[in-house]
Amino acid sequence: MKELLAIDAEKEIARISAWIKETILKRFGRKGAIVAISGGIDSSVVAGLCVRALGPERVFTLMLPETESSDDNISLCNLLTARLGLKPSTESITPLLEATGCYRRRDEAIKKLIPEYEPTWKSKIVLPSVMDSDMFRLFSVVVQAPDGTQTKARLTHDAFLAIVAASNFKQRARKMLEYYHADRLNYAVTGTPNLLEYDQGFFVKLGDGAADIKPIAHLYKTQVYALAKALDLPKEIQSRTPTTDTYSLPQTQEEFYFSLPYDEMDLCLYAKNHGISAAKVAEALGHEPVQIERVFRDIDAKRKMAQYLHSPPLLLD
Repeated sequence: MKELLAIDAEKEIARISAWIKETILKRFGRKGAIVAISGGIDSSVVAGLCVRALGPERVFTLMLPETESSDDNISLCNLLTARLGLKPSTESITPLLEATGCYRRRDEAIKKLIPEYEPTWKSKIVLPSVMDSDMFRLFSVVVQAPDGTQTKARLTHDAFLAIVAASNFKQRARKMLEYYHADRLNYAVTGTPNLLEYDQGFFVKLGDGAADIKPIAHLYKTQVYALAKALDLPKEIQSRTPTTDTYSLPQTQEEFYFSLPYDEMDLCLYAKNHGISAAKVAEALGHEPVQIERVFRDIDAKRKMAQYLHSPPLLLD
């Protein structure tokens, strides 16, 4: 089944690059592209595609860290920009987040569940695996004290919404700066979701979901990795585990949202899109058919939720 996701990477790079150039320069009449980079595979590939399409002189890369960003991000971004011949601009969004109350609002919600929690502690939210049972899954918050002690508590609905709403300031603050530079330079803003994220609503509306073009939203994440290899991006980026880089504790996309490694999730989504049975997917991945059926139902549930995220402003007439 993994062969179903194989693509001619060089041919696809040429096709996407031609579309980027045509769309930005001719259709939009803009002079170049803004790419916010994180050191992750998706933003790195988008940066590489824009350089291939427009040349490095027409690509403006932004590094937008905040106080809870991974320590690896800046070093990986520097490796990427050096490889692509880019001169990145770095702006901390911490002052913006502090001004909007991002950290304070989130911490207040956590403290209602874990009274001993302090702002100096680290935290993340996690979701049980969709593979384990048919029970309704609820998020929990995990906090870590300075001495390394961790505490976990089931999130109430209100606490979950409050934590996510506060955390979403991060993506929206970054997008605000991207569009500032786009307006200043007469450039277009790129989005970096792959097909898995785009289809399943793994983005913030008017945050990382906002963009003028989304060059890799038709590609499964497995295919994005294939493009990264063909673009000769740094090996450190190609081998990095996908993360959310939203919470202060290390957190993979798997434990936060998808419940499966990206390569398995890709195959499940492909099977769902092409009418391949759960039994065949289970055989290929070494799982039970009932587990894949749960994944299929979860795909449908996330698609229903994502309708709101994808919807543009609606008009009466």
